Amino acid sequence: MLTRRHALLGSFAAGAAVQAQWSIGAALAQSPTQLQMFVPAAPGGGWDQTARTMEQVLRTEKLISGAQITNVGGAGGTVGLPQFTNQWKGRPNALMVSGMVMVGAIIANKAPVKLSQTTPIARLTGEFLALVVPASSPFRTAKDFVAALKADPAKVPVCGGSAGGSDHILLGLMAKSVGVAPAKLAYVPYAGGGQAVASLLGNQVAAGISGYGEFSEQVKAGKLRLLAISADKRQPGIDAPTLKEQGIDVELFNWRGVFAPPNVSADQRAAMITLIEKMAGSPAWLDEVRKRDWTPILLTGEAYAGFLQEETARIEAILRDLGLAA
Repeated sequence: MLTRRHALLGSFAAGAAVQAQWSIGAALAQSPTQLQMFVPAAPGGGWDQTARTMEQVLRTEKLISGAQITNVGGAGGTVGLPQFTNQWKGRPNALMVSGMVMVGAIIANKAPVKLSQTTPIARLTGEFLALVVPASSPFRTAKDFVAALKADPAKVPVCGGSAGGSDHILLGLMAKSVGVAPAKLAYVPYAGGGQAVASLLGNQVAAGISGYGEFSEQVKAGKLRLLAISADKRQPGIDAPTLKEQGIDVELFNWRGVFAPPNVSADQRAAMITLIEKMAGSPAWLDEVRKRDWTPILLTGEAYAGFLQEETARIEAILRDLGLAA
Protein backbone atom coordinates (compact mmCIF):
# COMPACT_ATOMS: atom_id res chain seq x y z
CA MET A 1 0.00 0.00 0.00
CA LEU A 2 1.27 3.45 -0.85
CA THR A 3 2.07 5.63 2.15
CA ARG A 4 2.91 8.95 0.52
CA ARG A 5 2.59 11.87 2.93
CA HIS A 6 1.77 14.62 0.46
CA ALA A 7 -0.27 17.41 1.99
CA LEU A 8 -3.65 17.99 0.42
CA LEU A 9 -4.48 21.58 -0.35
CA GLY A 10 -7.06 23.51 -2.20
CA SER A 11 -10.19 25.48 -1.73
CA PHE A 12 -12.78 24.57 -4.32
CA ALA A 13 -16.05 26.30 -5.08
CA ALA A 14 -19.12 24.10 -4.81
CA GLY A 15 -20.95 22.95 -7.90
CA ALA A 16 -20.54 20.65 -10.83
CA ALA A 17 -18.42 23.10 -12.82
CA VAL A 18 -15.47 23.13 -10.38
CA GLN A 19 -12.27 22.77 -12.41
CA ALA A 20 -9.63 24.40 -10.17
CA GLN A 21 -6.23 22.68 -9.98
CA TRP A 22 -4.86 21.51 -6.63
CA SER A 23 -1.55 22.77 -5.33
CA ILE A 24 0.27 20.13 -3.30
CA GLY A 25 2.73 22.45 -1.62
CA ALA A 26 0.53 24.01 1.08
CA ALA A 27 -0.91 22.53 4.25
CA LEU A 28 -4.18 20.85 5.05
CA ALA A 29 -4.67 23.57 7.65
CA GLN A 30 -6.22 25.74 4.97
CA SER A 31 -9.96 25.42 4.48
CA PRO A 32 -10.96 21.89 3.42
CA THR A 33 -11.99 21.27 -0.15
CA GLN A 34 -15.23 20.57 -1.86
CA LEU A 35 -15.38 17.06 -3.31
CA GLN A 36 -17.40 15.97 -6.33
CA MET A 37 -18.54 12.34 -6.23
CA PHE A 38 -19.87 10.44 -9.23
CA VAL A 39 -21.99 7.33 -8.62
CA PRO A 40 -22.76 5.32 -11.79
CA ALA A 41 -25.85 3.80 -10.17
CA ALA A 42 -29.23 4.86 -8.83
CA PRO A 43 -29.55 6.25 -5.30
CA GLY A 44 -29.88 3.69 -2.51
CA GLY A 45 -27.61 0.94 -3.80
CA GLY A 46 -24.24 -0.19 -2.50
CA TRP A 47 -22.15 2.30 -4.48
CA ASP A 48 -24.44 5.14 -3.47
CA GLN A 49 -24.30 4.08 0.19
CA THR A 50 -20.51 4.03 -0.04
CA ALA A 51 -20.40 7.55 -1.52
CA ARG A 52 -22.74 8.99 1.09
CA THR A 53 -20.87 7.28 3.93
CA MET A 54 -17.61 8.69 2.57
CA GLU A 55 -19.10 12.18 2.44
CA GLN A 56 -20.31 11.88 6.04
CA VAL A 57 -16.96 10.62 7.33
CA LEU A 58 -14.85 13.12 5.37
CA ARG A 59 -16.95 15.97 6.75
CA THR A 60 -16.86 14.56 10.29
CA GLU A 61 -13.08 14.29 10.14
CA LYS A 62 -12.89 17.81 8.64
CA LEU A 63 -11.05 16.50 5.59
CA ILE A 64 -13.50 18.28 3.26
CA SER A 65 -15.99 21.08 3.72
CA GLY A 66 -18.66 19.43 1.59
CA ALA A 67 -19.43 17.14 -1.33
CA GLN A 68 -21.74 17.04 -4.30
CA ILE A 69 -22.97 13.57 -5.35
CA THR A 70 -24.12 12.89 -8.91
CA ASN A 71 -25.99 9.66 -9.73
CA VAL A 72 -26.14 8.25 -13.26
CA GLY A 73 -27.48 4.69 -13.19
CA GLY A 74 -27.84 1.89 -15.70
CA ALA A 75 -26.29 -1.37 -16.97
CA GLY A 76 -23.98 -2.09 -14.06
CA GLY A 77 -22.38 1.35 -14.27
CA THR A 78 -21.60 1.26 -17.98
CA VAL A 79 -24.11 4.04 -18.74
CA GLY A 80 -22.44 6.48 -16.36
CA LEU A 81 -18.81 5.54 -16.95
CA PRO A 82 -18.48 7.35 -20.33
CA GLN A 83 -19.84 10.53 -18.74
CA PHE A 84 -17.24 10.33 -15.97
CA THR A 85 -14.33 9.71 -18.34
CA ASN A 86 -15.36 12.37 -20.86
CA GLN A 87 -17.23 15.16 -19.06
CA TRP A 88 -15.32 14.91 -15.76
CA LYS A 89 -11.91 14.54 -17.38
CA GLY A 90 -9.11 16.36 -15.55
CA ARG A 91 -11.13 17.34 -12.47
CA PRO A 92 -8.71 17.04 -9.55
CA ASN A 93 -11.39 17.04 -6.84
CA ALA A 94 -13.60 14.31 -8.34
CA LEU A 95 -14.05 10.66 -7.42
CA MET A 96 -16.18 7.87 -8.88
CA VAL A 97 -17.39 5.07 -6.62
CA SER A 98 -17.55 1.70 -8.37
CA GLY A 99 -16.49 -1.90 -7.91
CA MET A 100 -16.42 -5.49 -9.01
CA VAL A 101 -19.89 -5.42 -10.54
CA MET A 102 -18.77 -2.79 -13.07
CA VAL A 103 -15.80 -4.94 -14.12
CA GLY A 104 -18.19 -7.74 -15.03
CA ALA A 105 -20.74 -5.41 -16.63
CA ILE A 106 -18.12 -3.84 -18.92
CA ILE A 107 -17.10 -7.29 -20.14
CA ALA A 108 -20.60 -8.76 -20.45
CA ASN A 109 -22.01 -5.66 -22.18
CA LYS A 110 -18.95 -5.24 -24.43
CA ALA A 111 -18.84 -1.63 -23.27
CA PRO A 112 -16.52 0.63 -25.30
CA VAL A 113 -15.28 2.56 -22.24
CA LYS A 114 -13.10 0.63 -19.77
CA LEU A 115 -12.16 1.17 -16.14
CA SER A 116 -8.54 1.34 -17.31
CA GLN A 117 -9.39 4.76 -18.78
CA THR A 118 -9.90 6.15 -15.26
CA THR A 119 -7.26 6.85 -12.60
CA PRO A 120 -7.36 4.19 -9.85
CA ILE A 121 -7.19 5.69 -6.36
CA ALA A 122 -8.19 3.09 -3.75
CA ARG A 123 -10.00 -0.15 -3.06
CA LEU A 124 -12.00 0.46 0.10
CA THR A 125 -14.27 -2.35 1.24
CA GLY A 126 -15.32 -5.86 0.43
CA GLU A 127 -18.35 -8.00 1.16
CA PHE A 128 -17.80 -11.73 1.11
CA LEU A 129 -20.51 -14.02 -0.21
CA ALA A 130 -22.28 -16.91 1.49
CA LEU A 131 -23.29 -20.35 0.18
CA VAL A 132 -26.52 -21.56 1.78
CA VAL A 133 -28.97 -24.42 1.35
CA PRO A 134 -32.48 -25.10 2.71
CA ALA A 135 -32.51 -26.56 6.22
CA SER A 136 -33.82 -29.86 4.83
CA SER A 137 -31.00 -30.18 2.30
CA PRO A 138 -28.83 -33.30 2.31
CA PHE A 139 -25.79 -31.04 1.86
CA ARG A 140 -24.08 -30.59 5.23
CA THR A 141 -20.85 -29.03 3.93
CA ALA A 142 -19.53 -27.23 0.87
CA LYS A 143 -17.71 -30.47 0.04
CA ASP A 144 -21.10 -32.21 -0.23
CA PHE A 145 -22.30 -29.42 -2.50
CA VAL A 146 -19.38 -29.59 -4.93
CA ALA A 147 -19.56 -33.39 -4.97
CA ALA A 148 -23.12 -33.06 -6.27
CA LEU A 149 -21.97 -30.50 -8.83
CA LYS A 150 -19.32 -32.91 -10.07
CA ALA A 151 -21.85 -35.72 -10.33
CA ASP A 152 -24.37 -33.70 -12.37
CA PRO A 153 -24.37 -29.89 -12.29
CA ALA A 154 -27.73 -29.73 -14.09
CA LYS A 155 -29.39 -31.31 -11.05
CA VAL A 156 -28.03 -28.66 -8.64
CA PRO A 157 -29.87 -25.39 -9.41
CA VAL A 158 -28.32 -22.45 -7.58
CA CYS A 159 -29.99 -19.06 -7.20
CA GLY A 160 -28.39 -15.65 -6.86
CA GLY A 161 -28.34 -12.15 -8.31
CA SER A 162 -28.18 -11.12 -11.95
CA ALA A 163 -26.43 -13.31 -14.53
CA GLY A 164 -22.77 -12.40 -14.68
CA GLY A 165 -22.85 -10.72 -11.27
CA SER A 166 -20.72 -11.56 -8.26
CA ASP A 167 -22.93 -14.48 -7.13
CA HIS A 168 -22.79 -16.07 -10.57
CA ILE A 169 -19.05 -15.44 -10.78
CA LEU A 170 -18.45 -17.16 -7.43
CA LEU A 171 -20.40 -20.23 -8.51
CA GLY A 172 -18.41 -20.34 -11.75
CA LEU A 173 -15.10 -20.07 -9.87
CA MET A 174 -16.15 -22.85 -7.49
CA ALA A 175 -17.15 -25.10 -10.38
CA LYS A 176 -13.95 -24.44 -12.28
CA SER A 177 -11.82 -25.12 -9.20
CA VAL A 178 -13.25 -28.65 -8.88
CA GLY A 179 -13.22 -29.50 -12.58
CA VAL A 180 -16.85 -28.73 -13.51
CA ALA A 181 -17.45 -26.78 -16.74
CA PRO A 182 -19.08 -23.47 -15.65
CA ALA A 183 -21.21 -23.42 -18.80
CA LYS A 184 -23.02 -26.55 -17.55
CA LEU A 185 -24.17 -24.94 -14.30
CA ALA A 186 -27.87 -24.46 -13.55
CA TYR A 187 -27.89 -20.87 -12.35
CA VAL A 188 -31.18 -19.14 -11.50
CA PRO A 189 -30.81 -15.32 -11.48
CA TYR A 190 -33.10 -13.06 -9.47
CA ALA A 191 -33.33 -9.29 -9.43
CA GLY A 192 -33.71 -9.11 -5.64
CA GLY A 193 -32.55 -11.00 -2.59
CA GLY A 194 -36.14 -11.55 -1.40
CA GLN A 195 -36.92 -13.71 -4.42
CA ALA A 196 -33.81 -15.80 -3.84
CA VAL A 197 -34.71 -16.41 -0.20
CA ALA A 198 -38.27 -17.35 -1.15
CA SER A 199 -37.05 -19.90 -3.69
CA LEU A 200 -34.71 -21.42 -1.11
CA LEU A 201 -37.41 -21.63 1.57
CA GLY A 202 -39.74 -23.20 -1.00
CA ASN A 203 -37.09 -25.78 -1.92
CA GLN A 204 -37.26 -24.65 -5.54
CA VAL A 205 -33.45 -24.56 -5.78
CA ALA A 206 -30.68 -26.62 -4.22
CA ALA A 207 -28.58 -23.71 -2.98
CA GLY A 208 -28.18 -19.96 -3.00
CA ILE A 209 -25.31 -17.48 -3.14
CA SER A 210 -25.43 -13.85 -2.01
CA GLY A 211 -24.01 -11.50 0.58
CA TYR A 212 -24.28 -13.01 4.05
CA GLY A 213 -26.62 -10.21 5.12
CA GLU A 214 -29.24 -11.39 2.61
CA PHE A 215 -29.46 -14.77 4.37
CA SER A 216 -28.46 -14.06 7.97
CA GLU A 217 -31.98 -13.77 9.40
CA GLN A 218 -33.08 -17.10 7.94
CA VAL A 219 -29.80 -18.77 8.91
CA LYS A 220 -30.21 -17.64 12.53
CA ALA A 221 -33.83 -18.87 12.47
CA GLY A 222 -32.65 -22.31 11.35
CA LYS A 223 -34.52 -22.15 8.04
CA LEU A 224 -31.36 -22.01 5.93
CA ARG A 225 -28.03 -23.77 6.50
CA LEU A 226 -24.83 -21.80 5.93
CA LEU A 227 -22.23 -24.04 4.29
CA ALA A 228 -19.37 -21.62 3.61
CA ILE A 229 -18.28 -18.05 3.13
CA SER A 230 -16.03 -16.76 0.35
CA ALA A 231 -13.79 -14.72 2.65
CA ASP A 232 -10.05 -15.25 3.12
CA LYS A 233 -10.54 -16.22 6.77
CA ARG A 234 -13.32 -17.02 9.23
CA GLN A 235 -15.39 -14.01 10.21
CA PRO A 236 -16.20 -13.05 13.81
CA GLY A 237 -19.77 -13.88 14.80
CA ILE A 238 -20.39 -16.14 11.78
CA ASP A 239 -20.33 -19.87 12.41
CA ALA A 240 -19.11 -21.08 9.04
CA PRO A 241 -15.82 -22.16 7.49
CA THR A 242 -14.37 -20.61 4.37
CA LEU A 243 -14.46 -22.35 1.01
CA LYS A 244 -10.69 -22.77 1.15
CA GLU A 245 -10.93 -24.60 4.47
CA GLN A 246 -13.10 -27.17 2.71
CA GLY A 247 -10.70 -27.75 -0.15
CA ILE A 248 -12.30 -25.33 -2.63
CA ASP A 249 -9.50 -22.97 -3.62
CA VAL A 250 -11.62 -19.86 -4.15
CA GLU A 251 -12.05 -16.58 -2.30
CA LEU A 252 -14.06 -13.62 -3.50
CA PHE A 253 -14.98 -10.22 -2.15
CA ASN A 254 -17.57 -8.07 -3.85
CA TRP A 255 -15.24 -5.07 -3.53
CA ARG A 256 -15.88 -1.36 -3.88
CA GLY A 257 -13.38 1.36 -4.60
CA VAL A 258 -12.85 4.87 -5.92
CA PHE A 259 -11.40 6.27 -9.11
CA ALA A 260 -10.32 9.74 -10.25
CA PRO A 261 -11.07 10.87 -13.82
CA PRO A 262 -8.55 10.64 -16.65
CA ASN A 263 -5.94 13.39 -17.13
CA VAL A 264 -5.22 14.25 -13.50
CA SER A 265 -1.56 14.89 -12.66
CA ALA A 266 0.64 12.64 -10.55
CA ASP A 267 0.55 15.19 -7.73
CA GLN A 268 -3.23 15.42 -7.88
CA ARG A 269 -3.51 11.64 -7.79
CA ALA A 270 -1.13 11.47 -4.81
CA ALA A 271 -3.19 14.11 -2.99
CA MET A 272 -6.38 12.14 -3.51
CA ILE A 273 -4.70 8.94 -2.30
CA THR A 274 -3.59 10.76 0.85
CA LEU A 275 -7.13 12.04 1.42
CA ILE A 276 -8.58 8.52 1.14
CA GLU A 277 -5.87 7.02 3.36
CA LYS A 278 -6.66 9.59 6.05
CA MET A 279 -10.36 8.80 5.77
CA ALA A 280 -9.83 5.02 5.83
CA GLY A 281 -7.75 5.25 8.99
CA SER A 282 -10.17 7.52 10.84
CA PRO A 283 -12.30 6.39 13.81
CA ALA A 284 -15.44 7.61 12.05
CA TRP A 285 -14.80 5.43 8.98
CA LEU A 286 -13.89 2.34 11.02
CA ASP A 287 -17.09 2.78 13.01
CA GLU A 288 -19.19 3.01 9.85
CA VAL A 289 -17.50 -0.05 8.35
CA ARG A 290 -18.24 -2.02 11.52
CA LYS A 291 -21.90 -0.92 11.65
CA ARG A 292 -22.44 -1.80 8.00
CA ASP A 293 -20.65 -5.17 8.10
CA TRP A 294 -18.18 -4.03 5.45
CA THR A 295 -14.72 -5.59 5.48
CA PRO A 296 -11.96 -2.96 5.13
CA ILE A 297 -9.55 -4.05 2.38
CA LEU A 298 -7.71 -0.81 1.63
CA LEU A 299 -5.36 -0.90 -1.34
CA THR A 300 -4.14 2.27 -3.03
CA GLY A 301 -2.25 3.67 -5.99
CA GLU A 302 -0.14 1.36 -8.13
CA ALA A 303 -0.98 -1.69 -6.01
CA TYR A 304 -4.68 -1.02 -6.65
CA ALA A 305 -4.04 -0.54 -10.38
CA GLY A 306 -2.26 -3.91 -10.48
CA PHE A 307 -5.13 -5.56 -8.60
CA LEU A 308 -7.60 -4.16 -11.16
CA GLN A 309 -5.65 -5.67 -14.05
CA GLU A 310 -5.59 -9.09 -12.38
CA GLU A 311 -9.24 -8.89 -11.34
CA THR A 312 -10.36 -7.91 -14.83
CA ALA A 313 -8.49 -10.85 -16.36
CA ARG A 314 -9.94 -13.25 -13.77
CA ILE A 315 -13.52 -12.05 -14.25
CA GLU A 316 -13.21 -12.03 -18.04
CA ALA A 317 -12.00 -15.64 -17.98
CA ILE A 318 -14.86 -16.87 -15.81
CA LEU A 319 -17.51 -14.93 -17.78
CA ARG A 320 -16.13 -16.50 -20.92
CA ASP A 321 -16.46 -19.91 -19.29
CA LEU A 322 -20.04 -19.03 -18.32
CA GLY A 323 -20.80 -18.08 -21.91
CA LEU A 324 -21.27 -14.41 -21.04
CA ALA A 325 -18.18 -13.01 -22.73
CA ALA A 326 -16.73 -13.41 -26.20
